This record gives sequence, C-alpha cells and structure tokens, in this order.
Amino acid sequence: MIRATTIVRRPAVKAERVADTLTLDHEGRHRRRFAMTAEGGLAFLLDLDRATVLDDGDAVKLEDGRLVQVRAAPERLIEITTGNPLRLMKVAWHIGNRHVAAEIGEEALYIPYDHVLLEMVRGLGATAREVERPFRPERGAYEGGHGHDHEHDHDHGHAAHAHGDACGCGHDHHAHGHAHKHG
Repeated sequence: MIRATTIVRRPAVKAERVADTLTLDHEGRHRRRFAMTAEGGLAFLLDLDRATVLDDGDAVKLEDGRLVQVRAAPERLIEITTGNPLRLMKVAWHIGNRHVAAEIGEEALYIPYDHVLLEMVRGLGATAREVERPFRPERGAYEGGHGHDHEHDHDHGHAAHAHGDACGCGHDHHAHGHAHKHG
C-alpha cells in the first residue's frame, strides 16, 4: 500500500497535484498512522512521524508525489456567545481548564457537543446553542511544525488542537475532569 508520510499545508497545496480528497471530522484529522481510502477510491497508509492535526485544505503527500487533500467534515458543536467580551473570556478559561478543544472566533467559541458542557457554559451566563459545522479548534502552543513539507513558508497561526500542554505530561482530554497520565 502506498504511504503518505508528509503534510503539505493549505497555502502550498497545488491543485494539479491533488489526486483525491478526503473529508474527515476533527478526530479523523488528528492521526499518526492509519489506513485510509479517499473519496475517489485511492487507498493509502497515513504514516507520519507523530500524530498531527490536518487542517481543512491541507493535503498529505504520497510517496509518488501525488496529494490527497483533506476537508473538514461538519460536526455537532456548541456555539457559545455572550454580550460581553470579558464574560466570553471567562467561559474560555473554564473550557480550557477542562482541556476541551475549542475554536475561538471574534464573536463566539465552538466546542464539541456535550450536554454537561452545554449546561456549564449556560450556568456561566453564556448563550449556548447546538450547531452543525466544520470544527477547527486552536492548535496547542507546544505543537511543533515537524512532518510538514518544508518547500513553503509555514502559517502557524491557523486553528487546530494538539493533545498536549505546557507541562508535557500527556493528559487524557476528557470533558468531565482531569485524568493525568505521567510516565
């Protein structure tokens, strides 16, 4: 089976090199090694050095140079808004304290749907509603740029989420508490 070992970030994806496309939810876009079949039937083994988030529009580069472009699938999310930027920042702090992946927009936060989180953010005075849209959470501050096609400039400011944090202790990311795994 042909392997894909490199990520090409969206700005460097050349349409003429795209052989197929793949639509994945956020979890499906955060992989290291996984057998995949693209929408046009192209089967390949994703074989990266480490688990990496693929953003909407990125591509994986096959051994023969062809690209498989990745699209973000719509997902069930919670859209969180407030009439007050300070309140929205406080809600964001509580979400981050629970190690929940979050997409941060100018007017709203988006998190994976969970009834407990829905009630928590409403209890904090925010408006929360269920929406269906692609999820593009923030990338962790300590996620590096390894495993990318280095033939272009990197844009590290776009949204995605890494499963790691400043302490480097490899948390389980559960919405209902902190389960640390050390070692």
